Amino acid sequence: MNAAPWWTGPFKSLGNLLAYNLLRLDPHSHLGSSVQFFIWDVVKILFLLTFIVFGVAIIRSFFSPERSRRLLGGRREWAGNILASLLGVVTPFCSCSACPLFIGFVESGIPLGVAMSFLISAPTVNEVALILLLGLFGWRVAGLYLLTGVIMAIVAGMVIGRLKLERFVEEYVWEIQMAETEEEEPTWADRVAYAKDYTRTLMRKVAPWVLIGVGIAAGIHGYVPVEFVARVAGKDNPLAVPVAVLIGIPLYSNAAGTIPIVQVLVEKGVPIGTALALMMSIVAISVPEMLILRQVVKWPLLGVFAGVVVIAIIIIGTMFNYAIFPGGTPPEIMQQMQVLGGTP
Repeated sequence: MNAAPWWTGPFKSLGNLLAYNLLRLDPHSHLGSSVQFFIWDVVKILFLLTFIVFGVAIIRSFFSPERSRRLLGGRREWAGNILASLLGVVTPFCSCSACPLFIGFVESGIPLGVAMSFLISAPTVNEVALILLLGLFGWRVAGLYLLTGVIMAIVAGMVIGRLKLERFVEEYVWEIQMAETEEEEPTWADRVAYAKDYTRTLMRKVAPWVLIGVGIAAGIHGYVPVEFVARVAGKDNPLAVPVAVLIGIPLYSNAAGTIPIVQVLVEKGVPIGTALALMMSIVAISVPEMLILRQVVKWPLLGVFAGVVVIAIIIIGTMFNYAIFPGGTPPEIMQQMQVLGGTP
């Protein structure tokens, strides 16, 4: 088995110390396994987020809403969709924080399809998801997730744009004239201050979801039999991906809360595509996002948006299961997960 990365040792030791030495839980019991997994995963995820998100925040400081609007304004359809999808990767990480910026894009005259590409990309493909996927599954899964997610946002935005659904945008939006404001270029001291503040704010928002997500994952890890999960959501069930998407739609979380669950489901035998489809549906088309979007678009456009995204997620999940990893989760990825996943 691969050696653990240098930074994982102290955290794994902490999990073992608290669960097995301090609490004196049996490493081979359901409870001991769950508690050790919970401590280890929470510490590991918060460590990754705190230090890496700070660096990402420095990059994000170059992409203010005003600058993003200027970058997207006047672009050709395909170029605008591509740029909007890429901007979504480095801008607000959850659906509810992306919606106000999407509304600002539409109000400023950016084509609807281009704005939709941003709205899909921002919550689905974000720095939190990439950091955690890279740490848990390795660069191959993280890279493929980034590529397929961006392609999904580009294609879905172009489809919505070609349908000419502007008539289903609320009338008041078209009456708003977004005034251009002069921006002062921030200094590096400003960028560092912004990164510190953003990291603190992000951690306060994400930490509860990390605890909830890891708590659910720890319960699955310790108590749910492998055979049951494989039978219900395994590769032999052709409806596993659509069902996973339908289960995820009414839920609400973000990548930090869902990826620990994805990790455990894959460990239990669920194909990567099915687990990622569940995650994407939770973070990309949540009920709170739909309620916020309803402020600016009418029900027919809202339905088209949700339908296009659902179809795209199902295609991506199926492609992961039957084209990218047709033989199941590769051994090297399972080794990576065992090294980083806290398995005693």
